[in-house]
Amino acid sequence: MLTVEKLNQYYGESHTLWDLELQVPEGACTVLMGRNGVGKTTLLQCIMGLLKARDGMIRYQGQNLLPVSAEKRANLGIGYVPQGRQIFPLLTVEENLLIGLPARRDRASRIPAFIFELFPVLKAMLGRRGGDLSGGQQQQLAIGRALVLDPKLLILDEPTEGIQPNIVAEIGDIIRRLNQDTGLTVLLVEQKLPFARRVGDRFCILDRGRQVADGAMDTLDDGLVQRYLTV
Repeated sequence: MLTVEKLNQYYGESHTLWDLELQVPEGACTVLMGRNGVGKTTLLQCIMGLLKARDGMIRYQGQNLLPVSAEKRANLGIGYVPQGRQIFPLLTVEENLLIGLPARRDRASRIPAFIFELFPVLKAMLGRRGGDLSGGQQQQLAIGRALVLDPKLLILDEPTEGIQPNIVAEIGDIIRRLNQDTGLTVLLVEQKLPFARRVGDRFCILDRGRQVADGAMDTLDDGLVQRYLTV
């Protein structure tokens, strides 16, 4: 579904992504892994058009994404949950969710009912401001906002960061449900190895801006973990 080929990116004179390769198969949950600062978030921002790639290729369902604006990438069916959630704190829960509707291809005008089936707490807090929610509730809101646009590919950047364990477990259940029951393709950046093993079908490890290993999650062995993931 998503293919990244020989992608290069820079911050000033610093070369941050080096001929990076990534394959995200349709219907799978692919987990992007690596220590802090290896380029995981930079890669996601390039995929979403928030950073302009210096060179290389990003294809989504066969279409070259590089000339497509960030706003129009959402219209293509790509949902994005950024690191740190980035909900609108002064808007209500309902207003945060409504923001995703214009990107839907069917032009629906109401929040889909399944959002509240996945996240009942959001229905109970529709009139509450986003900034008044707990960290776990804000993360659920951020995921719900991305799902409102009816994506075919859902990209999540460390959705368990700073979240209490019971909500982490719920988020894991929801990712697996969306992936396995509805066929939603997922690309996930995750630092917590047990969570990654639980939800992921495939892994891709980055180190110093390069892909150094990838494969089926059940082939992620202790040697790779020790070399590239252990702090």
